Amino acid sequence: MASHFVPPIYAAFIWWFSTGAVLLLVGLSTRFDGLRKCAAVILAVVSLYWLFATRNEVSVSGAYLAFTGTILLWGAQEIAFLSGWITGSSREPCPAGAKGFLRFSLALQAILYHELLLLASGAATMILTWNSPNQIGVWTFAALWVLRQSSKINLFLGVPVTNDELMPETVSFLKTFFTRKPVSAFFPISVTLSTAVLVIMIQRTVEVAVTPFDIAGLSLVSTLFALGILEHWFMLLPLPAMTLWGWGVRSKSEPLSATARPIGRVANEAPLHATVTQLTIAPAPSLQVASVQSPGVGLTVVRGDPKPKQAHCARQRLEDQFRQTFREQVARTDTAATRMATGAETITTGIGRMT
Repeated sequence: MASHFVPPIYAAFIWWFSTGAVLLLVGLSTRFDGLRKCAAVILAVVSLYWLFATRNEVSVSGAYLAFTGTILLWGAQEIAFLSGWITGSSREPCPAGAKGFLRFSLALQAILYHELLLLASGAATMILTWNSPNQIGVWTFAALWVLRQSSKINLFLGVPVTNDELMPETVSFLKTFFTRKPVSAFFPISVTLSTAVLVIMIQRTVEVAVTPFDIAGLSLVSTLFALGILEHWFMLLPLPAMTLWGWGVRSKSEPLSATARPIGRVANEAPLHATVTQLTIAPAPSLQVASVQSPGVGLTVVRGDPKPKQAHCARQRLEDQFRQTFREQVARTDTAATRMATGAETITTGIGRMT
């Protein structure tokens, strides 16, 4: 029984984790561009080596290695694509009035080099495993390629949910080729055909596969195919795509820089007035001081910019609030100390009277 249940769990985990890891790596800042390139090259080399080394392995481990190697190869080209290194001959957004064949040709130009890279990767997988008993790598790559092309066509023709928030900024121009509208006639056709293929694969896994290698291989590929169909439903129903891979998507909003930080505390319990807050305060605008004399009262008027900036006003309020809080803390501390001293004096007086 384990031979039927373990491969689907492994395939689902690899599908989820590899997608999030690629999004996380691509979402890093440009300072890590070298790291992304090294990761893509290492993944491609390791995957091709595994495919070649396991081409004659007809064991369960051979099926897992071939499957994982193909996923790594796919991940390497996804890094190159989402990083914007290999996309197409044009990186211009789709014009607002583009329709029909013009829009199709512009979309093809935007991803042409990426499509050629996919075909080259598939050809390399076939060449490395040609006439070999272990064809799990070829089946895996074929499943990924077919479902990816189906997803691209559906996004181009129109779906209610595009999940374009998963797209990094480096390829944001591709979002202009997505169409958010009710599904086209291609969606039910693609999902129906994919589901029919999945049913055949499951039937072969249950009825035809005999050896552990065949069971593991077919289970891995059929699970990946089922997850690809699930991704199609993500484009129709508000399913939690961001919930699945939100951990790998870099936030678009930059964190606010802190303008206040505690200097620290004395060991263990420090008095309240010993806790100080260091503030970073910008220089105040130039002020003009004028003395005004009135009968019995001397006033000093401070004149500044008649229209202070909003940031300066907010900073001034923060300073006033801090000063008020600090004074209240000091007052409470002094009151407590006075009460303690009075109590001690009372106790001392009482002891003196007793003696």
